[in-house]
Amino acid sequence: MPLGLRSKKKDKCKETFKLVESEAAAPASAAAPAASASRLQFHTQLAHGSPTGRVEGFGSSRELYAKIAEAFRIDPAEIMFCTLNTHKVDMDKLLGAQIGLEDFIFAHIKGQRKEVEVLKTDDVLGLTITDNGADCAFIKRIKEGSLMDQSKMVCVGDHIETINGKNVSNCRHYEVAKMLKDLEKGRMFKLELIEPLKAFEKLEPRSKGGTLPEAKISRGRETLRLRAKGPATVEEMPSEIEEKAIKKVDELLETYMGIRDMELAATIVEAGRDKKNPDEFAVALDETLGDFAFPDEFVFDVWGAIGDAKQGRL
Repeated sequence: MPLGLRSKKKDKCKETFKLVESEAAAPASAAAPAASASRLQFHTQLAHGSPTGRVEGFGSSRELYAKIAEAFRIDPAEIMFCTLNTHKVDMDKLLGAQIGLEDFIFAHIKGQRKEVEVLKTDDVLGLTITDNGADCAFIKRIKEGSLMDQSKMVCVGDHIETINGKNVSNCRHYEVAKMLKDLEKGRMFKLELIEPLKAFEKLEPRSKGGTLPEAKISRGRETLRLRAKGPATVEEMPSEIEEKAIKKVDELLETYMGIRDMELAATIVEAGRDKKNPDEFAVALDETLGDFAFPDEFVFDVWGAIGDAKQGRL
């Protein structure tokens, strides 16, 4: 690598919410532009069916799950992921880094457990892993025709609880993806999975996930930007250039690491916003996301994708 990226240092109120028993699942009123992020209020339901609740005062996905759990008197660890404006297990509507100020949040909680044994006959399993930002890794995509596509018990939205008896419930998505990739070819392996609880209607037993939709999932010009570190902020919707760059980076995450993560992709694009060259960008990534230990090839490709978006080539 001519720029020597490998020389970089790799650093690794309690509030009460009342449920609205008779309230319809309608969007929350848009907050005034000057409203503080901590004062914004969002409507929420459990995806399998519940009264409507209200949550506010959160700045990250983990804090949001804690608020939802408090509203519905459940353990935060029971929440697998959230979707925006749909109760369905729709991977195109996953809550990511941005929540539109009028978005309605549906929380999917853990349901039935199941076990599956698979003979690894191919180096590639065909699974794309993501997580909810609070140590719950789940399947976002199953590649059609892949090894895991042949196992009809494995579905999009399933939380991976154990791999060959090893509990991975508190592992990040990139760690789970690596463990799956490292499984020995030619041997059987066992997964213990938890599927989302469903009750509103009979959902399709399989969903391939797929690419992100072109249309925005958030309504209105402003969104609440969640951050793993630091307070949430009310911002304008990402520009078309930034949206294209985020989508491309999310695709690169799948190619290099077997994961999908729109919040992570948005953070990566944000880190490269004012950088002048790949070296500056690589240092910024290490400062904010050092635990991921991104390979140099990924950094170069992401830098190129950001440049392509700015030049209108995406």
